[in-house]
Amino acid sequence: MFRTALGSRVHDENGRSYLDFFAGAGALNYGHNHPQLKSSLLLYLADDNIVHSLDKHTVAKRHFLEKFQEVVLSPRGLDYKIQFPGPTGTNAVEAALKLARKVTGRQTIVNFTNAFHGMTLGSLAVTGNSMKRNGAGVPLNHTVTMPYDNYLDGRTPDFLLFERLLEDSGSGIDRPAAVIVETVQGEGGLNPASAQWLRGLADLCRRHDILLIVDDVQMGCGRTGPFFSFEPAGITPDIVCLSKSLSGYGLPLALTLIRPDLDVWEPGEHNGTFRGFNPAFVTAAAALDFWTDERLQKETLEKGLQVRQALNLITAEHSDVITGVRGRGLAWGLVFNRPELAPRVCEAAFERGLLMETSGPEGEVAKLLPPLTTSDEELTEGLELLAESVQAVCEKQPA
Repeated sequence: MFRTALGSRVHDENGRSYLDFFAGAGALNYGHNHPQLKSSLLLYLADDNIVHSLDKHTVAKRHFLEKFQEVVLSPRGLDYKIQFPGPTGTNAVEAALKLARKVTGRQTIVNFTNAFHGMTLGSLAVTGNSMKRNGAGVPLNHTVTMPYDNYLDGRTPDFLLFERLLEDSGSGIDRPAAVIVETVQGEGGLNPASAQWLRGLADLCRRHDILLIVDDVQMGCGRTGPFFSFEPAGITPDIVCLSKSLSGYGLPLALTLIRPDLDVWEPGEHNGTFRGFNPAFVTAAAALDFWTDERLQKETLEKGLQVRQALNLITAEHSDVITGVRGRGLAWGLVFNRPELAPRVCEAAFERGLLMETSGPEGEVAKLLPPLTTSDEELTEGLELLAESVQAVCEKQPA
């Protein structure tokens, strides 16, 4: 029964401490109750500033929009209109899909194997996991699934099938409105797409007049190093979905970033009661202070290298059950050859005071998402606990 949390640690009601390498499934990139963000939030609330405002203009909203433009968009040469679609990541995705269909007049959306984009019907339709899709209870239509990077183990050239289907009028595939992609598939098993593959996808979309949507809900806000996960590939998506760590404090907030000429919404056509949560604007603006220089990005990449090296050592010691290490930045996973082993490792880690989760189509990946602000000492401690947990699980396996 958890009670308090600070930084990379949470405490239960009996005072036991746990290292949090789950971080709200990526919603706590700056850790729990970061003092800088908490101070801004408490000051805002203490002065009776507005909390709920529907779509009214507020000082908090203005400050966030101005700072997001100044700190994030302008330095990267990105020109987007900013839509507040609703409070969560799936709301950002739903708005993106709906807008792409409205702009193009087409219905089909292309998604990729092992993708995860949310739990509402539109987002589920472009999600690969069969268990989650079955929960819809209705047919999930108007989508076509294509192989993600390296899905076929390099046996065919990138986009050979995709391009052929687009060019063949007899393929039975309607011309798509958009493609939606994660640059690193988090829930799908920590599958990173190469920069070359992403550039190829962007080029294909451009040549065939298909909108490119990047779902950066879990891997955005610095999880892979840079603020946007697509930056190293040098691509500019037509639409970007952001949420999770956007508020920096675990408060619900989501954005759909839209290429300006795509903003064809009619007034009130896509509205909602909680589209802009003012306390989240306050903490989100404060969190942007982490991005006024390159320090956090550099530290994240350095820590990611430390994690990768530690996971490689664990893999070398248990190569009979671990088939690989996947990830980027501070999102990493150990891939087990038997799906039941990953949750056992997470259970053993919990017993030792480490919080983590599983991912992948069969839950076969033990997944690490430590806060970006995790100290070197905490990172070392957590990786040692993980190594002990893997060892403990392996010792229980039949010879």
